[in-house]
Amino acid sequence: SGLSQEAGSVEQLSLHCAEGSLEWLYPTGALRLRLAPRLPPTSAAVKGGSPPHVTACIKPTGTFRGAQLYLEREGVLELLLPEAPRPRARCFSWLPQEKVALFLQATPHPDISRRIAAFRYELRGDWLARPALPAATLSAEGACRPCNDTEILMAICTSDFVIRGSIRSVSNDAELQESIIGVSATRIHRQKFPLFQAGGRAGRPVGSIRTPLRCGVKPGPGTFLFTGWLHFGEAWLSCAPRYRDFQRIYEGARRTRQNPCEFPVD
Repeated sequence: SGLSQEAGSVEQLSLHCAEGSLEWLYPTGALRLRLAPRLPPTSAAVKGGSPPHVTACIKPTGTFRGAQLYLEREGVLELLLPEAPRPRARCFSWLPQEKVALFLQATPHPDISRRIAAFRYELRGDWLARPALPAATLSAEGACRPCNDTEILMAICTSDFVIRGSIRSVSNDAELQESIIGVSATRIHRQKFPLFQAGGRAGRPVGSIRTPLRCGVKPGPGTFLFTGWLHFGEAWLSCAPRYRDFQRIYEGARRTRQNPCEFPVD
């Protein structure tokens, strides 16, 4: 709470968790948040190297008021969230040797009405192969281009969810710059959290998967294999080949013993 801070003071904090949230009541002065996640070892670290970069994503609550959030990189400030921002995620990356922090600065107000500067964050090292995230700082081409065969085979082994199903609907949110794909699942191969639950026709599990609006997703017939990541509690699309194409790719890799993991194909 800013009520326990002196005016003009800067409180120093460290964010060690890989994900979490921060809530600042009655913002006064500033908070400097050092980004120091305790990250699991990556393939690069195991081989004696260091991860190529660390990525953080920040998503403000819809009631974010009373402060502005800056990225402090090597002593230079860059505005990430103005006061009363859109509830969209902002992502940025840095090299392990770079010094970065978040600088949350209270904005002056004539009254002492209740304001809360709150946001959720995710910190990850060596970010997973193809993060389809709604962030201008990450490659639009990388988020929207079709996966190649190698990426599809890795996606079925490492994704947070692998769902076989069809597209029920596609809706667009122009404000958040997101497309929401309504999916009816015929088989749930994996889901780390209950993203898809019974409720569709014939008792089939249904759920939604998000992708950047700029990717121009359109509804289409057929069965797909949807894979992707959990991002702030929502499913985000990575690879989504047609199921018959995936069968061909997987069977070819299995014959040459190049499949990275076993996967049930029928």
